[in-house]
Amino acid sequence: MAQRLQSYFFQKILPHWYASANYHHPSQVPKLQKIVLNRGLGDVSQSILDSSLQEFQKITGQKALLQYSKKSIAGFNLRQKMPIGIAVTLRRDFMYGFLDRLINLALPRIRDFPGLSLKSFDGCGNYNFGLDEQLMFPEISYDQIQQVRGMDIAIVTTAQTDQEGLTLLQAFGMPFQKSSIKDTTDFQILYDQ
Repeated sequence: MAQRLQSYFFQKILPHWYASANYHHPSQVPKLQKIVLNRGLGDVSQSILDSSLQEFQKITGQKALLQYSKKSIAGFNLRQKMPIGIAVTLRRDFMYGFLDRLINLALPRIRDFPGLSLKSFDGCGNYNFGLDEQLMFPEISYDQIQQVRGMDIAIVTTAQTDQEGLTLLQAFGMPFQKSSIKDTTDFQILYDQ
């Protein structure tokens, strides 16, 4: 089943951008490729590990994978093949569904939220940001968590430049800080609809 943002992209964003920009083929128009969520665990007990895995599964609808250390570091009390993090890679329907919930449900629940910073683009059109807590997602209730932990989110696009990536994410409705955005986007018409 196609997600709401996925059909919005193929029906509104893609034809508008292809017609207004100088792309020779619709496959050249920037698209979302994947969304990666990860969380470093630090000191790991089995209960924290299990609760983090369950939280990621509730938030994303997909099973999370454990990340293990590659070598031992005595200064950090770290042994080889010790679990140190959790990661989930979302593609296709899961990716669009998560992005829709992130934009419309989770980010508006942050208190005094000024918008996302534009300094988090990596130079190739991908966007990375971190969240301080998991309670902003409606799937997580306060009574079920053991400890407030954040997560990092990486939105990977096929854009070649940061401006293309910014325009793509703005078209999806990502709430960026208003003071730092130039009013040169092609998608102002799409926002009003």
